[in-house]
Amino acid sequence: MKRFPVSFASLLVIALIVAGCKSSSDNSSASNADSASDGKQLRIAVIPKGTSHEFWRSVHFGAEKAAQEIGNVEIVWRGPVEESDTGSQIEVVKDMITMGVDGIALAPNQKGGLVDAVEESIGEGIPVVIFDSGLDEGPEIVSYVATDNFKGGQMAGDAMAKAIGEKGNVILLRYLAGSESTEQRENGYLDALKKYPDITVVSSDQYAGDNATSAKEKVDQLLQLHGESLSGIFAVCEPNANGTLEAIKNAGMAGKIKFIAFDPSDALIQAMKDGHCHGIVLQDPVQMGYQSVITLVDSLNGKSAEAFQSTGEYLATPENMDEEKYQKLLQPETL
Repeated sequence: MKRFPVSFASLLVIALIVAGCKSSSDNSSASNADSASDGKQLRIAVIPKGTSHEFWRSVHFGAEKAAQEIGNVEIVWRGPVEESDTGSQIEVVKDMITMGVDGIALAPNQKGGLVDAVEESIGEGIPVVIFDSGLDEGPEIVSYVATDNFKGGQMAGDAMAKAIGEKGNVILLRYLAGSESTEQRENGYLDALKKYPDITVVSSDQYAGDNATSAKEKVDQLLQLHGESLSGIFAVCEPNANGTLEAIKNAGMAGKIKFIAFDPSDALIQAMKDGHCHGIVLQDPVQMGYQSVITLVDSLNGKSAEAFQSTGEYLATPENMDEEKYQKLLQPETL
């Protein structure tokens, strides 16, 4: 048989071809989230309960962080100004459906009121991740990304018991009827207090609304009724806690009435330094926004997700608040 000599140039071409094939094979093992549907730019709508509180700005930061890491993802951030405006939030969801976004991450401000809008989105082929606060059963959502709010409420109950020496009269200040996340906190708090027979809940049926002003007015009324015999108050969200703090201070009872909050603010952090707030249950809003977007993009690329993904719950106290872990959660990054 006649042999054909192989030139150096031929060997070089063969080597380049092999290297190219290897590179292509290696790249194919990258995660689905890194490729954002084979190069197509994805538009992910992130719809908070409202846009007026610091918590949501941190959720927005986390969503944008995920989009930047994945690449080729645009975050459409839109929501009602007030967290009690369910009608506006429904309209936002419908606008996103009309816009033809690729996925929706939604924090429903009313667990029943958003069911039909979510069903409509899924019916149009737009997957939905629910975050922060749950939705009534029905829609086949991708996942629920949130704090374990019942556990957070239990942590608040135990913190209250410790602060008042496991005896005394306490108040639970509720938020808004139909808000699943805060209802879970409220239930968790009451559940934890069952362990302490010498603690009496003197009020647990008062709703403070979605802003600090209405919360202050409600606490003013409660202090007139129970102030002299009151040992502690638990407020289940940031605006309620801010209003509660103001009412306690104005009544001259700051530090005397033990106060546990849920979600931080600059005023609440300072109150903890001053001995006017005795604990703040913390969430991780940055991780909530981040994980919601990651989960949606993974879903669009064919990956399944756990039905519930916890982003954690933590208790900051005057004793641990200066630790790096709690500082990051007390003052999370925002946009």
